[in-house]
Amino acid sequence: MLTYFNILAFALLSVMVTLGSPEPKDPSAREDQMDRLRLEMVEQQLIGRGISSRSVLDAFRKVERHRFVPDEYVNLAYTDQPLPIGWDQTISQPYIVALMTELLALKPTDKALEIGTGSGYQAAILAELIDSVFSIEIVDTLAKLAVSRLDSLNCRNVYVRSGDGYRGWPEHAPFDAIIVTCAPEDIPGPLVAQLAEGGRMVIPVGTKSQELLLLTKRNGQMARQSVTGVRFVPMTGEATEPRLK
Repeated sequence: MLTYFNILAFALLSVMVTLGSPEPKDPSAREDQMDRLRLEMVEQQLIGRGISSRSVLDAFRKVERHRFVPDEYVNLAYTDQPLPIGWDQTISQPYIVALMTELLALKPTDKALEIGTGSGYQAAILAELIDSVFSIEIVDTLAKLAVSRLDSLNCRNVYVRSGDGYRGWPEHAPFDAIIVTCAPEDIPGPLVAQLAEGGRMVIPVGTKSQELLLLTKRNGQMARQSVTGVRFVPMTGEATEPRLK
């Protein structure tokens, strides 16, 4: 998931990296440290803030977030903040990833569409919970890096392609769940059409003021629930083109 960083935030982040806990020289000690920090993240940031789904929490205990961040930010991998991943994109804070995942109310047999692969972390979480994940990333280099990373972590049920996610992935529709990690001004019609009956979509919508929405398709209509205020990078590509009102 992707959020804005201003200059001050980057400066503070750089200081945190410099002053952060020293990385153990012994590789096994380093992995032990990452395991401990990951479990603390689940207890403090997720359970502590109301995430209660056992399957979601288990997925966060298993998926190693430090594999999805640049080397210079590994010591901050389990802090409650987004981190830069290059190309003006970020990996979202763990709580927001968990919140969006829990809102989807996933079943093991579900098929999900993700718009905005980014580092691949959200896709890896989903892969622990459901049958298959189809993910689209508009930044070609990020898409390729995510494919390589997910393959190295044996995420065989995630399918990534480079492209504009505005029109979804119709060849594999309908989807039981759709998760969008960039903010369009309005809800894309093609994504609504590709959501299965009874399916759920979690999407941030808006420009300067954004809200995270949970949409549920019932009898062909979309029930809409506002969850919380958020700040994501805007959806680019076709989403920015002028449209007839």
